[in-house]
Amino acid sequence: MAEWWDRAIRRADEMAAGDGSAASLLAFYARLLRSQKRLYESFQRGTPSGSIERDLPLLKKSASALLRDVADHGPDQLAAQARRVLDDDAGSTDNLLLSYWETRSDREFFAKAIVQPYALWLADSAVVPRRHDDAQTAENRCPRCGGMPQLSILEAYASASGDGSGRQLLCATCLKPWSFRRVVCPQCGEEDERKLGYFQSPAFGHVRIDACETCRRYLKTVDLGRFGLAVPLVDEVAAAPLDLWAQEHGYAKIELNLVGL
Repeated sequence: MAEWWDRAIRRADEMAAGDGSAASLLAFYARLLRSQKRLYESFQRGTPSGSIERDLPLLKKSASALLRDVADHGPDQLAAQARRVLDDDAGSTDNLLLSYWETRSDREFFAKAIVQPYALWLADSAVVPRRHDDAQTAENRCPRCGGMPQLSILEAYASASGDGSGRQLLCATCLKPWSFRRVVCPQCGEEDERKLGYFQSPAFGHVRIDACETCRRYLKTVDLGRFGLAVPLVDEVAAAPLDLWAQEHGYAKIELNLVGL
């Protein structure tokens, strides 16, 4: 998985070096990805149990470096929050991580940033995480960890075939994909094509908004058939102006990404 992290970091660095509107956002995300990679690698020294309560000491020990990095180099508001988390007593950090594991709130930046490498470690170790709900039984939730979809991916062959296949959703928690029907809303299950809209901008030829008129929710789709060198998690962040367009038109995102869009 080191190669996956390195590809994501390189892609974020490359896009941050441009003069696009999301350059500063991508520079921060590249730094964050480096911290997450180190966090993921630190977990390799242990053995996951699948119970976050039992694995919590390992998470807290390794996560302090990520928190310090954001405190030193992150945007002012996040840096201040990172310093507060570092100064809080151990019980506060415990509650933050445990609460996120059960609720998966996309408003909890630090918990999400720490749990993503942990959940990916569980998935790569073929360890089924333990949760107290039935989220993993839902079609629109990750079958590994019960996470919400962060984005949608069209495989390269799907663009050419046009047969409705080749769509995957990428989990916002463990960062792993799973297959999902192409013409259906990942939030409410709407299948009427007349109520499913697709919106693109010439500035982002391989990224689009998939919006549902029934539930007024949306997510972004990265089309690898249009650009096979894309790293979906990074390219989704780079297409931040599409999020602004969707919000201005009254759509709410199914799951905010790690940078809050």
